[in-house]
Amino acid sequence: MTRTELEDELARQLQFAEIPFEREFCAVRGRRFRWDFHILDTDLIIEVQGGLFIRSGHSTGVGIMRDGEKHNLAMLAGYRDLLVNKITINNLQALHWIQEAIDAKPLEG
Repeated sequence: MTRTELEDELARQLQFAEIPFEREFCAVRGRRFRWDFHILDTDLIIEVQGGLFIRSGHSTGVGIMRDGEKHNLAMLAGYRDLLVNKITINNLQALHWIQEAIDAKPLEG
C-alpha cells in the first residue's frame, strides 16, 4: 500500500506537534485491515479518507460495507477510530481532534 501526500501531510503535523505515531497499523488480528496511523501509547487509530469525491473501491456498495466492517471490528477490539480527510487535515481540524482524543478522559459509569 502506498502512502499518499495527504497521509504525509498529517505525519508532518503530528511530528510538529510532537505526537508519537506509527503508520500502517494492524488493529484487528487475523485480518488484513490497516489503519494509516496509530498514536503510540493510546488506543487511538486514524484513517485518512483521501478519495471522498471520486469513484473508487471505497465508494462502491461493497467498499462501504468493507470499510464499515473494518471500523466496527476496530471498535470491538477496543480502539477509538478517527476518520479524517483532505479538508480536516489542511485546516488542522484533524490535528485538533487527535490532540483532543489524546487528552480525553474515559467516561465513568
